[in-house]
Amino acid sequence: MEADRMQYTFTCFGHPNILAKHVKTVEFTKDKELTERGDCIIGIKADFDLNELKKFSKKVKFICSVIDPETNGELSSEFKCFVNPEFSSDHEIVLRKSHFDSGRTFGFNLNRGANNLDRKIVELLKNPAQKMTVTIVEGWY
Repeated sequence: MEADRMQYTFTCFGHPNILAKHVKTVEFTKDKELTERGDCIIGIKADFDLNELKKFSKKVKFICSVIDPETNGELSSEFKCFVNPEFSSDHEIVLRKSHFDSGRTFGFNLNRGANNLDRKIVELLKNPAQKMTVTIVEGWY
């Protein structure tokens, strides 16, 4: 049961330039602006705490959830990866399919890229006021 496993939740917001087209990475950033070159970024103005993220080890899943303002229903999408013990960025979280090691890389062996994010979620995230809740859960069960 997920309630028995360590969890951490942070929020981020949309931007008109959120494309979510990258096939190998997913990124959340504290930046307030975004260019179209950032096609792996799915959330800006993220409020995560590095010390909370450093508590995770082994494997995690990221559950990205938004509320659809038209239906008031929740839409969510998941990403799974292995935690990089050398993660040290207090500005961005990068999840990668590869094993490219940098202080920005929170997760390796990502199961899918930003291009697999539910397209309805991507459309909602083009609105700068759209809030996304990201819950990190230890384990994949």
